[in-house]
Amino acid sequence: MTAGELAHTSTESEAESESAQAGRWHPEVLNGPLSTRALLRVDEALRLADSATGLTFSVYIGELAEPLRESAENLHSELVNSSSAVLLAISPNQRALEIVTGADARRRVLDRDAKLAALSMAAAFAGGDLGGGIVTGLAQLSSHAGHPER
Repeated sequence: MTAGELAHTSTESEAESESAQAGRWHPEVLNGPLSTRALLRVDEALRLADSATGLTFSVYIGELAEPLRESAENLHSELVNSSSAVLLAISPNQRALEIVTGADARRRVLDRDAKLAALSMAAAFAGGDLGGGIVTGLAQLSSHAGHPER
């Protein structure tokens, strides 16, 4: 992902997904802070988190404006159906991580759950594993969110 790249998956049908992806493909993502292997792992983790929970998980990697939290919240508000979205906003250069949940998602991902995931992610980031930290955080957040209510 390049600086400022917002990645997410959705629960569209396969045909709709292919046409939507055609308009969102950014080849410059391959020159970003994640290797191709890490990008594939993050993409799979996003897909699994979305399908397991019914929520929409997204990842932003890039600089955040000050104040950081407000900047992350502004990015979150740009997501489709932001009330059921969870955004991981990561700024490696600023050593910042913000997890933003929408109103519906907040009922299933509590603040303490987000803090635990953030601690695990920060530990991986400190060890130089950006992709692994993101995958770990997504797995923890989706685990805490559980299955969609029926």
